[in-house]
Amino acid sequence: MGSQRLQTLLNHLRSSSPTTTTTTTTTTTTTTNSFSSKPNKRAAVLICLFEDPDDGNLRVFLTLRSSSLSTHSGEVALPGGKRDQSDADDVQTALREAKEEIGLDPSLVSVITLLQPFHTMYGITVIPVVGILSNKDAFSPVLNPAEVDAIFDVPLEMFLKNENRRAEEGYWTGEKHLVHYFNYEVENKKYVIWGLTAAILIRAATVVLQRPPAFLERRPKTWGGITESDMIMLQNSTR
Repeated sequence: MGSQRLQTLLNHLRSSSPTTTTTTTTTTTTTTNSFSSKPNKRAAVLICLFEDPDDGNLRVFLTLRSSSLSTHSGEVALPGGKRDQSDADDVQTALREAKEEIGLDPSLVSVITLLQPFHTMYGITVIPVVGILSNKDAFSPVLNPAEVDAIFDVPLEMFLKNENRRAEEGYWTGEKHLVHYFNYEVENKKYVIWGLTAAILIRAATVVLQRPPAFLERRPKTWGGITESDMIMLQNSTR
């Protein structure tokens, strides 16, 4: 499946996925008192990775939500959405939504792990599903115009870099955190990846590429709180 580099990555993530999956399940279970586990309060997004044919680096697909949508219109997002009653699990939700939104055949995606849940201020639990598209040429995007205006891809590594990034302080339930914004331009089109989508991709890049971001992340407690790399940066800044 793909290059030796990609195979090595797959083996690493799959070998560690039981721990990740167990942690995810436990976290989801223990938070159901505060965050509803009902299907209409649960969602999943697909972090679909593939190798850049030129440099071999990992890239991830993103969408620009339709400007006609009633919520988060015109914003950058990962393929995904709310869970249907017919969905067997979070993986099926993510794959079904990706097929509906961008025409991605589920059979082309090898799901390798789930990340810990993110809980939104709207009471929705979002599960990030990480998958690999080993043959990008087999995927010909077909956009659902009711949901998606555009599809593009970005380097996964950009979410660990300080370049083209800014942050603003935010508050949630009285807790101060940072909201990250990443700027990306391709084919004379400018995109801003921010908020929950940016937070999910920072975590995905940290897990997949096995290194922390080069900036202070400072997530809300419901997104994992202060990280080990945050503590190191904060300690260094006070010296």
